[in-house]
Amino acid sequence: MDKVKQLVNAHYEENLKESFYESEIAKGLMNKGDVDWESSFFIWHRPTSNINEIHNLSENLRQIMDEYIAQLIQLAEKLSQLMSENLGLDKDYIKESFSGAKGPSVGTKVAKYPECPRPELVRGLREHTDAGGIILLLQDEHVPGLEFSNDGGWIKIPPSKNNTIFVNTGDQVEVLSNGRYKSTLHRVMAGKDGSRLSIATFYNPAGDAIISPAPKLSYPHNYTFQDYLKLYATTKFSDKGPRFEAMKKIANGHSSHGV
Repeated sequence: MDKVKQLVNAHYEENLKESFYESEIAKGLMNKGDVDWESSFFIWHRPTSNINEIHNLSENLRQIMDEYIAQLIQLAEKLSQLMSENLGLDKDYIKESFSGAKGPSVGTKVAKYPECPRPELVRGLREHTDAGGIILLLQDEHVPGLEFSNDGGWIKIPPSKNNTIFVNTGDQVEVLSNGRYKSTLHRVMAGKDGSRLSIATFYNPAGDAIISPAPKLSYPHNYTFQDYLKLYATTKFSDKGPRFEAMKKIANGHSSHGV
C-alpha cells in the first residue's frame, strides 16, 4: 500500500498538479462556492477495466494498482458476507444483490486535495453520501481533512497510520438493509498545510442490478442502480431522504406499469 500511495503521489506531481493550479477552479477561487477543491480521476476495474486508457499512467502504477485492487475485492466480499449474516440473511445476499449480468461493479476514485490558499472559501469535497455499496478508503497518513456527520456536528477523521483501510457504506447498503446500515454524510475540508491523498475503492451494484430492501427486512419496491445514479448525479450534494423518496415513486411507477 505504501507503493500505491508513492506512485499515485508521483503521478499527481508529474501530470496533474500544474494543470490543477492553472484550472478555472483554482484561478476563480474567490468566486467559487459550489465546486470541489480536488484533482481526481476514476479507474474502473470490474466488470471491465479502463486502467490502460488513463493518460500518462505508468506501467508500474497500473501493475501495483491491479494487485492492490485484487486484495481489496477480497476484503469487500468478506465484509459483504459478514454484513449479510449480521442482518440474518444468507452470507452472499449483498454480493448477489449487487450482481447484474456480469457481477458487482468495482472502481477507484484517486484524488488529491491540493494545498488551498483560502480554505475558508471552498470545500475539498462538499458534504454528501456515497451512491453505491461498500467503500474502502486508503487515505493520507499525514494530512487530515475527512469529516463525518454525527448528531448535527462533524467528527474529524485523523490521517490513517499503518495503511489502515477506512470502511464506509453507501446508499444502496442502506436500502438493501432497510436502514439497518446507514450511508453517512461526509465531506473533505480544504487545507493550506499540505496536499491530502485519498484512494477510495467502491464495491458497488452493477448498473443493471435490481435494488430493493431484503424481503425479510421490509416492504417491496425496487429500481435499477443505473436509475439511481442518474438521480444521484443531480442531487449528490443534497439530503439523501428526498432522493430515496423519489426512487420509491419511480419504483412504484414501474410496478404499476407492469400490472
